[in-house]
Amino acid sequence: MSKRAVLEVIALDVEDAVAARAGGADRLELVTDMAADGLTPSAATVRAIRAAVDIDVRVMLRLADGFAAGDVARLVRVAGELREAGADQFVLGFLDADGDVDLAAVERLAAVLEGCRWTFHRAIDRAADRAALRKRLADFPGLDTYLTAGAAGGVDEGLPVLVAEGRRQGEPGYEQQLLVGGGLRLEHVPKLLDAGIDGFHIGGAARPSGWDGPVSADAVARWRAVLGDAA
Repeated sequence: MSKRAVLEVIALDVEDAVAARAGGADRLELVTDMAADGLTPSAATVRAIRAAVDIDVRVMLRLADGFAAGDVARLVRVAGELREAGADQFVLGFLDADGDVDLAAVERLAAVLEGCRWTFHRAIDRAADRAALRKRLADFPGLDTYLTAGAAGGVDEGLPVLVAEGRRQGEPGYEQQLLVGGGLRLEHVPKLLDAGIDGFHIGGAARPSGWDGPVSADAVARWRAVLGDAA
């Protein structure tokens, strides 16, 4: 029996979280400051959302725009505070100046996130060699998902890469779930499902009024209807 496709929705606050849950989202990506493409939210926001909804919540670990880790010691402290606030799933991803994965930063965070599941986010789309990045992270504890558009320019550009990687899922280095996001539109979904991809991530698509407006339960429900109950 095929499994249900995962629909993850970006949430900024409790109102977003409640609407996404009502529309049929399976999981939230909790961030703040979308002008910087999503930064780490406050511990207070994490507590409020954990109290408001009963679906999975992945919390962003990113303190500044871009894909450099920056102050790793501060990231480690923040991750600990977020865990104390109830966070048990996370999103992170860091590259060095050469476009390779910043293993030192990822290792330090993975240590404080022991026992948590986490996503390596769209830093993979800016990597110098995405296959090499996946190989280096293949057995990293807790890593179960890659959020990717297949290319830095978004899903339109990256669709061939996504389809190729979707067909490789389960092979060595390709065990993690592909969560497709970054310019994702409903018309992309049939081809992605056909490639075996069963993770979908939406932000602006869930907000008819743009980022200045809230998540719409109706918009999320349209995505849930297209994805159906199985992938």
